[in-house]
Amino acid sequence: MIEKIRNFAIIAHIDHGKSTLADRFLEITKTIPESKIKPQHLDMLSLEREKGITIKMQPVSMKFNDYVLNLIDTPGHSDFSYEVSRALKCVEGAILLVDVTQGIQAQTVYNLKIAQELNLKIIPAINKVDLDISNIDIISQDLKNLLNVSEDEIHLISGKTGYGVEKLIEDIIKKIPAPQILSDTPKALIFDSHFDTYKGIIAHIRVFGGEFKKDKIYYLKSKNYKFKSIEVGIFKPELKIVESLKAGEIGYIATGIKEPDVLKIGDTIVENFNDLAIPGYKEPISVIFTNIFPKEEISYEKFKDSLFKLKLNDPSLNIEPINSPVFGRGYLVGFLGLLHLEIFQERLKREFGTEVVLTLPSVKYEVVLKNKQTLIIQNISELPDFSNILEIREPWSYVEIFVHFKYLESVFNLIKQKRGVILNHKTMTSFVLIEAEMPLEELITGFYDDLKSITSGYSSINWEFLNFRKADLVKLDILIAEEVNPALSRLVFKNQAYYVGKKIVTELKKLLPREQFPVKLQAAIGGKIIARETIPALKADVAGWLYGGDITRKMKLWQKQKKGKKKLEKLGKGKVNVPNDVLIKILQIK
Repeated sequence: MIEKIRNFAIIAHIDHGKSTLADRFLEITKTIPESKIKPQHLDMLSLEREKGITIKMQPVSMKFNDYVLNLIDTPGHSDFSYEVSRALKCVEGAILLVDVTQGIQAQTVYNLKIAQELNLKIIPAINKVDLDISNIDIISQDLKNLLNVSEDEIHLISGKTGYGVEKLIEDIIKKIPAPQILSDTPKALIFDSHFDTYKGIIAHIRVFGGEFKKDKIYYLKSKNYKFKSIEVGIFKPELKIVESLKAGEIGYIATGIKEPDVLKIGDTIVENFNDLAIPGYKEPISVIFTNIFPKEEISYEKFKDSLFKLKLNDPSLNIEPINSPVFGRGYLVGFLGLLHLEIFQERLKREFGTEVVLTLPSVKYEVVLKNKQTLIIQNISELPDFSNILEIREPWSYVEIFVHFKYLESVFNLIKQKRGVILNHKTMTSFVLIEAEMPLEELITGFYDDLKSITSGYSSINWEFLNFRKADLVKLDILIAEEVNPALSRLVFKNQAYYVGKKIVTELKKLLPREQFPVKLQAAIGGKIIARETIPALKADVAGWLYGGDITRKMKLWQKQKKGKKKLEKLGKGKVNVPNDVLIKILQIK
């Protein structure tokens, strides 16, 4: 019966005890025998256990008395906020969990805002009361102001000892409404997925109407793609086959689909081809970008297949194909933060045996030619001759930053340092919402990392593309042994050209191996040299094999070597190859 189902999630900052609370739920509801429960039981990935954080959302179906409780355990780190937003779309309520020793954090309030926009029932709880109670009054007051609740509605609990957890479960049953039904015919929202070698794509779904069964024909609404269900089931938290999934339930469908780009998170599964789709998810906003290419020993086909199979399980990845004159075919990939990038790289390696090369990305520029033609370019090799260019425009973005009040001045200074313009700021209890405009280049090449650093990780960011604006950009060429290396050319601001050029040639001097002749390293704009370094020639002892005798024999050999070096330099035959590992390091210089 749908009246006996409660679907909920937990909103909490990282390290506030969310996974430990989920363990107590599993224990109290006897979903997992007490002897088999391990700490952070719902953290299924080995990386989650190694790092002690939740990376992937994990649904689990529990029973308490005669009620079915469907919990979707979600990450607390801001880099995985898209996991949280997808989970919240599938539930009717959420526990707002706050660590008594740390208080309310920016990311918690950011996720709360999403839950309130979805009209979810919020149940506040202060965790870890077994450790410290000195801040309870202050945190309770913050929660009362934030949620407009009375003090007796705030639960005091300990996920570690289990204190107050059963009472919290009873309140979930009492206060969170039963699931809503949107259709009489089978209709479900896909909130996650993963790939199975035998069963194809496993779609994680919330059923909003009808009943889903094995061996039935269904459609992916966005592409009108027809498939036959192989099995249906629920999460216990491992996959458990059931006869059917009814309205209000959370479970999975094994679709048998083997092509990873067919199914999309946020799509609707229907039985009736003409049924309307459920409104899906807003596309995630990437804040860190990098160019990714397969290592030499990995084929492009394997690389691409691995990337899209991982995207099935991590739809927050923003992927766009690119082509590099140095590395060949690859992808520009957008991430929700540096930790997200680190986890992505490690999962590719562990789960798919795919190692990649990362380079600093470039944004797309709008180039207006003197004949009034407009081009969009991303690769510097696409740039026309500067004599034909009227102006170059760079992309700008509108940015919202959610941060604690005490970091306000530091964030203002960072925005200005990154050429940003502050539009407005709104105070919300002890948090501030900053609205600003900023060049996209600055945003995607280090701003988020700097923001996390100055706010101790307690900040959230959202952005959207605004427009292209005229920029004073020049093409910086790097010459090695008097030859332009196209892989190292880039667009830079005119007033930063010397600094960037000097930094590149200085690094090249450190990284490139020495040759038999002096190697000139130059940074140039339009043929004008603006910075220079020289790698000294190797001093091979060509007369080392001579022992004793007349010194003139050695001197003749040394003179011959000297002439040979000069000839090499003069004729330009001392070509220098730049190793890939050196290229990568130089491409990452900002």
